[in-house]
Amino acid sequence: MSSTPSNDQQHEQEITFRQTMQVFGKLLSYLSLFKARIFTKLGFMTFEHVLRILLLPWPLKIVVDHVILGEPIAADGTGYPSYMEPILLFLSDKTSQEIMSWILVIGIMMVILIGMTPNRGAGRKETGRYTGAAAGALGAPSAELAQGHDTATQTENASNAAHSEMGGLFGILEFNIHLRLSQSLNHLLRSELADHIKSLPITTLDEQRIGDSVYRVIYDTTSASGIYQALTLGLYGGILMICLTLYVMFTSFGSAPEVIAVGILVGPLTFLFVIPFARLARRKSQASRLAGSETTSNIEEGMANVLAVQSLGGNKRESERFAAASNESFRKFRSETLVKLLFGHAGSMAFLTGQIVFFLVIAGYVIDGTFTAGDYFVLFYYFFVLSAVFYSFGFLYTELQVFIAGLARVFGLLDLPSERFADGIQIPAIQQGVKMEQVALTYPDGRVALQNINLEARLGEIVALVGPTGAGKTSLAYLIPSFLQASAGKVSIDGVDVKDISVPSLREQVAYVFQETQLFSDSIADNIRYGNPAASMQEVQAVARTAGAHDFISALPEGYKTNLGTITSKLSVGQKQRISIARGLLKESRILILDEPTSALDPETESYLIDALHHAAEKKLVVIIAHRLSTITHADRIYFLENGMIKESGSHEALMSAQDGRYRNYVELQAGRN
Repeated sequence: MSSTPSNDQQHEQEITFRQTMQVFGKLLSYLSLFKARIFTKLGFMTFEHVLRILLLPWPLKIVVDHVILGEPIAADGTGYPSYMEPILLFLSDKTSQEIMSWILVIGIMMVILIGMTPNRGAGRKETGRYTGAAAGALGAPSAELAQGHDTATQTENASNAAHSEMGGLFGILEFNIHLRLSQSLNHLLRSELADHIKSLPITTLDEQRIGDSVYRVIYDTTSASGIYQALTLGLYGGILMICLTLYVMFTSFGSAPEVIAVGILVGPLTFLFVIPFARLARRKSQASRLAGSETTSNIEEGMANVLAVQSLGGNKRESERFAAASNESFRKFRSETLVKLLFGHAGSMAFLTGQIVFFLVIAGYVIDGTFTAGDYFVLFYYFFVLSAVFYSFGFLYTELQVFIAGLARVFGLLDLPSERFADGIQIPAIQQGVKMEQVALTYPDGRVALQNINLEARLGEIVALVGPTGAGKTSLAYLIPSFLQASAGKVSIDGVDVKDISVPSLREQVAYVFQETQLFSDSIADNIRYGNPAASMQEVQAVARTAGAHDFISALPEGYKTNLGTITSKLSVGQKQRISIARGLLKESRILILDEPTSALDPETESYLIDALHHAAEKKLVVIIAHRLSTITHADRIYFLENGMIKESGSHEALMSAQDGRYRNYVELQAGRN
C-alpha cells in the first residue's frame, strides 16, 4: 500500500501576508452572518470593561485611606475621578464602620449582577480564549471538557468555546450568547466544508485523502472561533481596557508621568520579547497539523484495507508505517509546544521586568507623600491591567498565526472548484437517450482515457461496454451522469449537451451501481430505498427478489430492519452487491448503469437479474459494464473498447461473425480461460 501523499498533503507552503489577509476577509464574511450576536457580545464586554476599569479599584482606595487609615473623605472628591463625586459625597459624613458596610452592600450587589471580583490570572489564555487584562470575575460562566494535550479534547472545547468576563446574572446571559455563537459558527463551517467535499469532482476526490479531509472538517474548522475570540476578547477588549486605563491614569495621576510611562513601556517590551516567535509558531503549527492529518489518513487507509493487510501478511509493515506517522505527529507537536513555551516564558520575563520597575517608581511617590497608600493599590491595579493586556497581546499575535494556519487549510479545501450543481437547465424526463460525438477525455495528470468516442444508446435498449482492463469502460460510463466532463467532443441527453444540464436534474434520472459496493450505516430497507425514499416495503422486497437478495435478507434475525452498520462486515461481497443492485433497480431513473453487476453473483441469480434488466429496459436505458459473456450476449448493442477507443460495435452475433474481430478474439480468449 502506498503512503505517498496527494499534492495538497505534501509540504504546505508558508502562508504569506496576502494569504493571511485573504483568510481574515473570508472569515469576516462568515462572521457577518452573526452580526446581532457579535454586537450583543461586544456590548456586554464593553459594559463589563467600563465597570471594571472605572469603578473596581476605587473602593479599595476608600477602604485603605478612609476606613483603615481613618482619613476623612473630601466632599469635593479630591484625589478621585470626577465620576466618583456622587458616591464620595454620600459617604463623606459616614463613620468608618458605615463606609465599610456600604462598600460591602455595593460589593454584594455587584457580585449578584456581574460578579466583579477578579479570580483569574492576568492575560491568561485558556483553551484558545483570551481572558483579557485583569481577567474574569467571580463565578464567571465557562464550560469545557477535561482537557489534555490531545487534539480531540482541545478541538471539542474550541468548537464549544464560550465564557463571560462577568459573573452573576449578566454573566450567564452573556455566556449563553457566546456559546450559541461559537457553536453556530463551527457548525456552519463544518457543515459547509463537509458538503463541499462531497460536491468535489471525482478527479479531485481521487487526489484528496479521506483522513486529511476528516482532519480539516473536525479539527481545523475550530480555528475560526479561535480567531473570533482573539479579535473580540483579545484585541477589542484589550484596546478598550488600554484606552480606559490611560484615561483614568492621565486624569487622576497626571502629576506622576513616570508611572504612566513605565506602564506604557511594558507594551513594546513585551512585543520585543515575543514577536520573534510569531512566524516560527505559525510554521510549527502548520507542520503539526499536517503530521496529524497524515496520522489520521494512515488509520483510515489501514482500516479500509484491513483484509488486504491481513491476507498479504502486512500487519507488521502497517504497524511500522503507523508508528512512523504517529511518532512524526508527536515530534511535530513537541516542537510546536516548545515554541509556545519559549514565547510564554519570554512574555513572562517582560511582564515581571515591568512590574519590578513599576514598583520601584511608585514606591518613591508613596514615600514622599505624593500619593496615598490607597493610591498605591489603585495605581498598581491599573499597571497590572496595562501589563496584562500587553502580555496577552504577545500571545494574541502568536496564537493568531496558529489559528490562521488551521483556517487556511479549511479555506484551501473550500476554494477547490466543485461541480456545477446550481448551473444549467432542468430537463424533463428523458425520452430518447445518450449520444456521444467525437468525445475525448484527458485526466488532470495528463493521462488520455478516451479518444474519438462515437456512441448512441436509446431508451428501451441494453447497451454493453466490453473490453480489457484499462480500456476506458468506466471512464466512458462516468460521462453520462457527468461524474467526469469530456475534454473534447459532445455528450448529449435528448440532444442537450450535458454541460448545459444542471447536475441534480441529470443525476435524478440516472441510477449508477458501482463496482465497489457503497452501503450506508442504516437498515437494509432504507439502503435499498435510498434513491427512492417514498418506495413501499412491497416495492423494496420486489427489487430485492429480482436482485436475488430477498432470501438472505429474510434469514437475518431482523430481516429488512437489520442495520448494516453492525452487520455489513458479516455479509459476503455478493450479498452486498445484490443490495446495491436492488437499490439501483428501485430508483425511478430513466438510465440505469451497472458496473460489473454480476461479478459476485451465482449463475441462478445472474439469470434472474438479466431477465429483470430486460424488463427494466422496456422503460429505461440500461448500460452494463461487464466481462462475463452470460451478462452481455443478450445486449441490444455491444461497444468493444481498447486503449480508450471504440474498436467495434454491434450485437453479439454480428460481432462474433467477424473472423478476425477484436471482440470475437476477446470472447474466445475468455472461453479458453474458462
